[in-house]
Amino acid sequence: MSKRSINGSDFTAMALLGADYLQRNVDRVNALNVFPVPDGDTGTNMNLTIVSGVRELRSKPSAHLGKATEALSKGLLMGARGNSGVILSQLFRGFSKALAAHEEAGPVQIAAALQNGVDMAYKAVVKPVEGTILTVAKEAAKHAVQFARRTNDVVELMREVHAKANEALQRTPEQLPILKQVGVVDSGGQGLVFIYEGFVHSLNEAENGMLQDAYPIQSEAAAPEEVAVAQPIVEPRLTASPTSAQSRLSTEAIEFLYDMEFFINRKLGGKAVPFFDESAFKKALEKDGDSILVIVDDDIIKVHVHSRRPGDVLNLALPYGELTDMHILNMREQHRDLLEHEPSAEPFAPVAEYALTGDISSAELLAGSSAQGVPPEQVHEWAPFGIIAVAMGEGISNIFLGNEVDIVLSGGQTMNPSTEDFVKAIESLPAEHIYLLPNNGNIILAAEQAAELSERNVTVIPTKTIPQGLAALLAFKEDESAERNAAWMKNAAEQVLSGQVTHAVRDTSIDGIDIREGDYIGIKEKAIVASSKELQDACRLLLASMLESGGDLVTVLTGEDAEDGETEALCAWVAETYPDAELEVHDGGQPLYPYLFAVE
Repeated sequence: MSKRSINGSDFTAMALLGADYLQRNVDRVNALNVFPVPDGDTGTNMNLTIVSGVRELRSKPSAHLGKATEALSKGLLMGARGNSGVILSQLFRGFSKALAAHEEAGPVQIAAALQNGVDMAYKAVVKPVEGTILTVAKEAAKHAVQFARRTNDVVELMREVHAKANEALQRTPEQLPILKQVGVVDSGGQGLVFIYEGFVHSLNEAENGMLQDAYPIQSEAAAPEEVAVAQPIVEPRLTASPTSAQSRLSTEAIEFLYDMEFFINRKLGGKAVPFFDESAFKKALEKDGDSILVIVDDDIIKVHVHSRRPGDVLNLALPYGELTDMHILNMREQHRDLLEHEPSAEPFAPVAEYALTGDISSAELLAGSSAQGVPPEQVHEWAPFGIIAVAMGEGISNIFLGNEVDIVLSGGQTMNPSTEDFVKAIESLPAEHIYLLPNNGNIILAAEQAAELSERNVTVIPTKTIPQGLAALLAFKEDESAERNAAWMKNAAEQVLSGQVTHAVRDTSIDGIDIREGDYIGIKEKAIVASSKELQDACRLLLASMLESGGDLVTVLTGEDAEDGETEALCAWVAETYPDAELEVHDGGQPLYPYLFAVE
């Protein structure tokens, strides 16, 4: 039986099974990395991206196709990791925009949406390379547009899309020489084929009546209008004993007597402060409070604190949005109740609650210490600039933090920060202009996408390595304009020659260099220039290649697996072989790479 159209429920089932197919094949996709290096983990990045999309889709169930695709697109966009994840998010972003007004769609509309996704993905990549996920998506969409004219069956269309995508995937080695040299197909394209395969199986199961209860999706009328917030837990009534621990304490010893709990709704109240600086907010609470808990969930912030001045706390929170579900408990009162009931050993009420109309006057609550002429810390001053960098390893992170960087996002080859990670960091930084240093070629697209999504002034310095990031950072001048700093930082990054040593993950031969699994390989920029069973030999061969045109400064960043003896021997060799070059050694602590090198 043919299926002439799909709605939001159908699409949700397709997306769930597509995500499942990709997740089950993550290792297979990872194994297709072009270089014999743990470089980017394409399967992992695509999986994390689509998991984020499916999570958003599940939270906003809808039988309306446009709304369902929008939910998936939003989740993909915010969870996008690495180049493959960003491209995947753009494919479905264009797909979603084309279907925004459709409650359901047939083959022609779906094919057009696939093509719109391809167009948007190509626009997102500065220099598109054929033989990649882009090519696979493009060939599949092009075929879909042509085939849709000859069919009214969505199932038949998606079978053709999957078959054409797989056919295009098999041709990627002919389009990208490095794939043919290593003997693999493109990893991102393979991930997309797995997703399309899940789409087809979902539609097949629906066609055979197997999906009736597999992916229950609420109708639009039954869909929740807002995200549920956990309700306060009511403590069970307790029985006090004459020897309870509380009875041995003095009521006056309770220093921070007001137990406060409330929510800040960022969507309401006018938001006098355009961003929520969680770290600064907590520090302000710590000045006169303890037992602090701040949980940020999109536009809802949950706050818990024990304080001596509840008015100060509320004044601190008010600029960020409207306060809701406020509870203020007097813990001294609770203690007195306990002592009062102690002799009879009868149950006592949990805690006395005080609303704004209780024992604390509204004037006192809202005035706080301001009534005494001491203004609370409400709004944090904005700095003229802020810098966010990506780093792997505690040592490297500390180097960045010690050189003007405000926020360091943890990330590297095997775990890329998502677009959402960048957006949250940008929003949390109180600065007029923000610079992003991705420090990894696989992270630049996510950083650029975050800059585009943010309404702040953000400049991405496209640093591809840690040494490039450090060079760009040192070129920054606090008293110069954003435009000049961006130019200087980019130029400084381009002047640095980067190198890294790591393990090969498979046997191969590249550019005449025979590589065996487990060997140490030396990588200069993007090219493998050395391979050896011995770490010391690989390092020396790499440095010799990096220094063949000279160099004034050699910087060594030792990884978590580097041994002191190995480092000392390497430094002695550099000093003897290149006596005119200055040598600096820093503890980087990075995983996977025993040594990172920079030559300037």
